[in-house]
Amino acid sequence: MSLNSTVSAERIHIGFFGKRNAGKSSLVNAVTGQNLSLVSDVKGTTTDPVKKAMELLPLGPVVIIDTPGIDDEGELGEMRVKRAKQALNYTDIAVLVVDSKIGLQDSDNSLISLFKSKKTPYIIAYNKTDLLNRIPDADEGEIYVSAQNGTNINKLKDLIARKAKSAENNKRIVADLIEPSDLVVLVVPIDESAPKGRLILPQQQVIREVIENGATAVVCRDTELKDTLSSLGKKPKLVITDSQAFAQVSKDTPDDIALTSFSILFVRYKGDLNAAVHGAAQLDKLKDGDKILISEGCTHHRQCNDIGTVKMPNWVRNYTNKNIEFNFTSGNEFPEDLSQYSLIIHCGGCMLNAREMQSRTGYAADCGIPMTNYGIAIAYMHGILRRSITPFPDALRELD
Repeated sequence: MSLNSTVSAERIHIGFFGKRNAGKSSLVNAVTGQNLSLVSDVKGTTTDPVKKAMELLPLGPVVIIDTPGIDDEGELGEMRVKRAKQALNYTDIAVLVVDSKIGLQDSDNSLISLFKSKKTPYIIAYNKTDLLNRIPDADEGEIYVSAQNGTNINKLKDLIARKAKSAENNKRIVADLIEPSDLVVLVVPIDESAPKGRLILPQQQVIREVIENGATAVVCRDTELKDTLSSLGKKPKLVITDSQAFAQVSKDTPDDIALTSFSILFVRYKGDLNAAVHGAAQLDKLKDGDKILISEGCTHHRQCNDIGTVKMPNWVRNYTNKNIEFNFTSGNEFPEDLSQYSLIIHCGGCMLNAREMQSRTGYAADCGIPMTNYGIAIAYMHGILRRSITPFPDALRELD
């Protein structure tokens, strides 16, 4: 992946929702100027959410999501409706597409209630105005459009763009921790899961943000950290390590140099760092037979020494000395029923957008299930959590 490209997880996600035959797919195609979605007069043509990363003016990099009809029927229909609702977990802006000849129906109002409960900014787009004798006046947050003849499509794009400003993730990964001319050392072990010759995504994003803020990034492997630190002309402002090498990197980094991990930076960036720190304490409360969910946002090929399915369970068992059961999910999978779990340990979420990470964190909190992440859990089990979150005073208070 190029350092200049915008990954899907960093793009505004725009979801189109509504009943079957409201013209969702036609409107998606009109907005994007592409035949992104299959269009048919047959109800239920869209059977799964269709996602496409693209450039959309005047927004820029976005992900467009076309969802199945919210009024689908039958056993398969119920599954499609479930998929459509799950898409809201990663939707930043929702466009509710309504047949303007019919108006809002119960299923549309149910969606609006769901948008509000998830605090998802939304627009109501009344489609098929080419079939109306007169186009009504639109209320705030509403627009009358026609995918068929292009009426108000550009105005819809502008309305989406205005809504998108409120949905932007204004947090920074590392920029608020450094000043121009600072030196940042990034410890990058050669990850067995990464394609040969490539840095993994969090490492790329941190390097880019360090450079863009006028600081200097020095990159080395964990085996070269001691020599790297001794050869530098000045003390680094921060050392950032891959969580898997936390223990050794902590030993090799002098106490007067701030230390954290890519995973900890990302839970702060996309999720809830304070909640993750608080959740790690659950590791000391686990009992024989307890279940832990280990969830990853990506679907990479599992290696023989995979961190999620191999290393993390071994670290937990060795730390707790308990007979713990583990379940695993990846990609967009996240269980609706969390009641069986005593703890959730999540990856850094670099392949998920902030909306989905916050949705998972919030859902776990609502269910009363502690949730932490890889970096926090590893630091906690190695006795270096306090040191690794020293740059973040609010999170540090969770330990007091």
